[in-house]
Amino acid sequence: MAIDIRDHRAVPDHRKMTEDEIEEVLEKYDADKSDLPKIERTDAALKQMDVEVGDVIEIERDSPTAGKTTYYRRVIER
Repeated sequence: MAIDIRDHRAVPDHRKMTEDEIEEVLEKYDADKSDLPKIERTDAALKQMDVEVGDVIEIERDSPTAGKTTYYRRVIER
C-alpha cells in the first residue's frame, strides 16, 4: 500500500504552473526563472505529479499571520 504524502495535513498544496502563469509571476516580481528557489524533481511532494526539469511549482502554505502564503519553486534534477 503506497501512501500519497500530499494527503498529509503538514504538506502544503503543490501545483504545476502553466507557462502563462509563470510569465505573469516573473513579470510581477521582475525576476527570471533562474532567480526562483529550487525544488528537486524527486521531492516527495512532486512524486505523483508529471513534472520536468524547468517547470515551476506553486506552493500554498497556511500562515498563522498572513492566512495563506504562496511560494514558487523551479524544478531541478538532483
